[in-house]
Amino acid sequence: MESNTFNKSWGAEYAPDGSVRFRLWASGQRSVTLRLAGVDHVMETSGNGWFTWQESHVTPGTPYQYLLADGTLVPDPASRAQQSDVNGPSLVINPNHYPWQHPDWTGRRWEESVFYELHIGTFTPQGTFQAAIEKLPHLAELGITMIELLPVAQFGGNRGWGYDGVLLYAPHSAYGTPDELRALVDAAHGLGILVVLDIVLNHFGPEGNYLPLLSPDFFHQQRMTPWGAAIAYDVAPARHYIVEAPLYWLKEFRFDGLRFDAIDQIKDPSGQHVLLEIAERIRQEISDRQIHLTTEDSRNVIFLHPRDPDGSAPLFTGEWNDDFHNAIHVLATGETHAYYTDFADQPEKLLARILTQGFAYQGEVSPHSGKPRGVDSSGQPPVAFVDFIQNHDQVGNRAQGDRLLTLAGKARTQALFATLLLAPHIPLLFMGEEYGETHPFLFFTDFHGDLAKAVREGRAREFTGHAGHEADSVPDPNARNTFVKSKLDWSKTSGSEGQAWLALTRQLLALRQQHIVPLLNHTPKGRVITIAPGLVAVSWHFPAGTLSLALNIGEQAQPLPALPGTTLFSSTPVTASLPPNSVIVRLALEDQP
Repeated sequence: MESNTFNKSWGAEYAPDGSVRFRLWASGQRSVTLRLAGVDHVMETSGNGWFTWQESHVTPGTPYQYLLADGTLVPDPASRAQQSDVNGPSLVINPNHYPWQHPDWTGRRWEESVFYELHIGTFTPQGTFQAAIEKLPHLAELGITMIELLPVAQFGGNRGWGYDGVLLYAPHSAYGTPDELRALVDAAHGLGILVVLDIVLNHFGPEGNYLPLLSPDFFHQQRMTPWGAAIAYDVAPARHYIVEAPLYWLKEFRFDGLRFDAIDQIKDPSGQHVLLEIAERIRQEISDRQIHLTTEDSRNVIFLHPRDPDGSAPLFTGEWNDDFHNAIHVLATGETHAYYTDFADQPEKLLARILTQGFAYQGEVSPHSGKPRGVDSSGQPPVAFVDFIQNHDQVGNRAQGDRLLTLAGKARTQALFATLLLAPHIPLLFMGEEYGETHPFLFFTDFHGDLAKAVREGRAREFTGHAGHEADSVPDPNARNTFVKSKLDWSKTSGSEGQAWLALTRQLLALRQQHIVPLLNHTPKGRVITIAPGLVAVSWHFPAGTLSLALNIGEQAQPLPALPGTTLFSSTPVTASLPPNSVIVRLALEDQP
């Protein structure tokens, strides 16, 4: 049973008697003063670098900071909310004041999941938690069952993707208050929509991270990540901070799950890997509702995603499957640069393997890295994989933020869209995809001075030598217009083109819930039916029946493979051949011929 309050070892927390306990690990400081509502209190030491202070009669919303011996004022690393930016005062927050309207919500089965990934700042014109609530009925009516928020932990500046968070317990103040985030989750539950949060536990952003000053031992300086010194997961206070953050978001905001970003960069020398501890604690401490945990991991591993005999996931529920996107992208666009090199040779064969076995690379040498990648995934159920034809990374890490519709055209994109939604893997849509959005999603930040210059120049260097992406054409990440151009254009939903896309999305999601989801309680036997240039035909044999799919995004029509059963969906009239940019899906139940 989930407890009503969350007792974390860091930060400001209300005690049962109404007082507030402030607790900070600052092993690099000899003394720390709490400045609470303008009044200074010299904090008490409790050993091993911990500083504490207990204060009565603290009103929720009261600002506070920590004053160091050299006069530096810093926010609480475990701040639950900021008064404004990441460098300013933190606010004392009482999470128990929010009046939940749907306290009995217990979630939805993982097999029903249709992800909708969104960035709060660009999802609506206002870019706030409150404004996002107004769009939830639109998603529910279409058949979306889960929204996934890009990271909302406080980061430097007002604009950013969220992957440079530094206060991992504080909802970003530019998006709204903690209670407004709770209201978003609450409203989604009222419409039957799950809400999961993307969290980053592998690094801290470059602005507003005072942990190296407070506690240098929080990091292993000799071990580096792409973003700087590695977090010391084997140091107890640092480990507590990291382990308790996921529990905090799940308990205090009642999220239905989490996506763990780039876990291949979480190197933990401890006896038990920190991710295993996190998953085990979540399963132990939240048992009254369904929690879904997904990972992003370029290694193509499955050790975090075991299945019990009944098919349930005792640790992590699913993994983002970049292989699916990469194979699809090469087939759809012909691009073979960078990591797409791994899919340049026989992408049809690789896509067929992905659809029937999970990963394309299961131990083979990656041409891009020159090293073996992946493990055997053929025993994993299809629902262990979260597939997508585009997402924030794959769109936003292009110089011009091009969406697939811009690159591949309408007919080809719609065929791939149908493949995504009617295959038995768990599908993920990127915001706007449901109505055919063509606005880009660019890389944007809100840094200043030398940091802004470094980010701008680094972004330009990334694309030097890429055809069509000259360095001087790469949008400045810090320009406000780069952010504004990335906002969704909701006016498209009322136009004829947008209406047609929405009708297709509605149709496909209804078919998925009616015919595909009931099959997913079991792990099927996948089979490759045929492969030809641009053509992939596969089937999945479940105890209840056989699902078959044939996709042709080649330049020529192909003979229609023998697919048993009744046609669930066909993007073109069914004939003896499958035209370019078309897909057909059939289902043969066991009592059917």
